Amino acid sequence: MIIKSFELNKIDLKAKNILLYGENQGHKNEIIEKKFKQKNSDGTYVYDENEIINNQETFFNNVLSKSFFEKEKVIIINRATDKIKDIIEELIEKNISDLILVLNANSLEKKSKLRILFEKNKKAICVPFYEDNNQTLSAIASLFFRERKIPISREIINVIVTRARGDRQNLNNELNKIEGFIKNKSKINIEDILKLTNLAENFNVSELIDSCLAKNKKKTISILNENNYSLEDCILIIRSFLIKSKRLNKLCEEANKTNNIESAILHFKPPIFWKDKEIVKQQIKNWSCKNIQRLIYQINEIELLIKKNSNASVIILSDFIIENSNSVSN
Repeated sequence: MIIKSFELNKIDLKAKNILLYGENQGHKNEIIEKKFKQKNSDGTYVYDENEIINNQETFFNNVLSKSFFEKEKVIIINRATDKIKDIIEELIEKNISDLILVLNANSLEKKSKLRILFEKNKKAICVPFYEDNNQTLSAIASLFFRERKIPISREIINVIVTRARGDRQNLNNELNKIEGFIKNKSKINIEDILKLTNLAENFNVSELIDSCLAKNKKKTISILNENNYSLEDCILIIRSFLIKSKRLNKLCEEANKTNNIESAILHFKPPIFWKDKEIVKQQIKNWSCKNIQRLIYQINEIELLIKKNSNASVIILSDFIIENSNSVSN
């Protein structure tokens, strides 16, 4: 059965099999958190599809077992694809009482076997999640301030929505920051919003670092030019750079051992999200273990330099990132 995302509030989700699919991950996360995790905190189990496929016996044992303290069990499966279709179909046919099965998938084509299963089966619900537009995001932001009885101008709403860059998850993150700021306050002005949401305006820090490590100099420079970083942002970026570089070092070492980049990415823990696999593959190809280890050392040096020269922190960081995004720098 197919229903619209806004209709989820109108139906009883108890003992249902639900497929949430689409690129609007922020909206899906919101639904999963509010309608499932918060209501069933003691009986909620989250899996990645690969975990289930690689260990089906353990998965079924968990699903079929029942704790004395559990009123109902919620199984959430992230990154679901057609690979898990047969397992899910078996679970649906078992018609297990007090079980809520929630699949979180990205875009699925019309011919997707998993999507067809949930669309055609009377025991299942299929919910597509489309990208939010500015009107939807504006409504969410306006409701946020209205519920808290904080007067707000259209200019402020527009700034918040613009800086969310069309992503509900980004918007919710910024509204959470604002909520902490407005405690015990009766109003907020545009200057406050500009300071609070400065990093929201920025491209995702992960995207900046990934572009650098992938040697995409054009995109790296574009991201740097689009943003107005503070000293705090620089510290966040350099530490995130260190974390990503250490991960890349481990991946490079594993790829060298097995002589297989695909295998190194597939078996890496914690798992690498499918959307990131191509850019991570590019990073592994662009860096030798020796050079990535040298980079890790340099990152630590740059962090100290930034802290000692806070007035020049943005210039120091930008120069370092651009240098390492150059394809001939290593």
